[in-house]
Amino acid sequence: MPVIILGGGGDYEINLAGGWDADDKGPSIWDTFCHEGGRLVLEGQSGDVTCNSYELWEEDLRCIRQLGLTHYRLSLSWSRLLPEGTTRHVNQKGLRYYNKVINDLLASDVLPMVTLYHFDLPQALQDQGGWKSPEMAAIFDSYARFCFETFGDRVKLWITLNEPYVCAKLGHEDGIFAPGVKEPGIAAYLVGHNMLRGHARAWHSYNVLYRAKQGGSVSLAINSDWAEPLDPASPDDTAATERYLAFTLGWFAWPLFVTGDYPEVMRSSIEVRSKELGYQEGSRLPRFSKDEPSLLGTADFFALNYYTSRRVKPGEGCPGVLGLKSDQDAEGVVDPSWPVCGVSWLAVVPDGLRKLLMYVKDTFNNPAIYITENGFSQMGPVDMEDVQRCGFYHDIIQEVARALREDGVDVRGYFAWSLLDNFEWADGFSVRFGLFHVDFSRPERPRTPYRSGREYAGIISKYRSQTRANN
Repeated sequence: MPVIILGGGGDYEINLAGGWDADDKGPSIWDTFCHEGGRLVLEGQSGDVTCNSYELWEEDLRCIRQLGLTHYRLSLSWSRLLPEGTTRHVNQKGLRYYNKVINDLLASDVLPMVTLYHFDLPQALQDQGGWKSPEMAAIFDSYARFCFETFGDRVKLWITLNEPYVCAKLGHEDGIFAPGVKEPGIAAYLVGHNMLRGHARAWHSYNVLYRAKQGGSVSLAINSDWAEPLDPASPDDTAATERYLAFTLGWFAWPLFVTGDYPEVMRSSIEVRSKELGYQEGSRLPRFSKDEPSLLGTADFFALNYYTSRRVKPGEGCPGVLGLKSDQDAEGVVDPSWPVCGVSWLAVVPDGLRKLLMYVKDTFNNPAIYITENGFSQMGPVDMEDVQRCGFYHDIIQEVARALREDGVDVRGYFAWSLLDNFEWADGFSVRFGLFHVDFSRPERPRTPYRSGREYAGIISKYRSQTRANN
């Protein structure tokens, strides 16, 4: 197998940590979203306790060691470190907790990849406008600098923001994720814009203030399906596929890797739709100011989250309605030959990842790539002998190896999602991605490896043996 990091991931707050109000932690928008009545989280479930990793970190570390991971991706809680969202109030207990997590990983020869923001904005900042406010870019930069200063002597791989597309669309267009805002065709573009501005400021801060002495790398994690025309011979399907990728992957990758601005097909599609609908309040897709730090080049590697693929045709819904869906005018459909695992949207297409990696290589100037999330879900009765997931990990890692070996893609690492079964956002605990099963019915939250966890450990062990042999 080519040289590639095989790691694991677990978001250390809403998904795993619990302790939502323990030790002076401030509330986040997901705490509020789950606690308010009438929200769309399954059966009123919440991340209040979830895996209770805040108290059971030693158990998580045991699982990490059992897998033989060399790298582990985790997220910091902004509101656990800075309950009010700013450095005016630093929570020393939260600081001690994350210092222990990072130090324990390093003592176990596991390198942390740390994400600064994974959907859980401090509620105190949401009350001031949240990501819709242009001031959020500077506030995020201040938080990022605090984390670089505090943990950067030990952390060498940083993700500023996880999946800004999800934050923007699901949280501010559809309203099914926190903070539950529904402002179609307006808020998502504004939120995505301010998140990119915040990322750019944080990257420049690291580059100027910390890179020379800390020697780390900083990027932003972008989620994307692979997409291809439903009918490859159809010009309409081909054009729809271009729009589909521009409004997902390109929305956040194009400014960082290509032009410093959004894809032209995205901007032109939005402007055409605005004109058709008589919208006269200016461009719904904001423009970047030349007076602010440039976005182009503000990623030291390409962080890619991939789960599924789609065949694409022109959209059929929402005529005459302002919204991202009508702007995009593209519909992704699941090929009937693709198996679906757990949640209805997750069609299993391992070779889609290889195709997406080649697309990233060719479109975004052959960057170094970390696959920062990828996984296989389970629903219904717990299956500890999860043979399908075992096969999935063997297949997907082989596709990654082929992309590296045969296609010349500069893949540096692969992170499985996730270490543990956890709180999966609006799906609550009904969807299980873990390599370890967690029994949420018991207060001690015991962790037990699935067969897929044992086999993933075997893949890592085999890789390490081959690497030693080649050296």
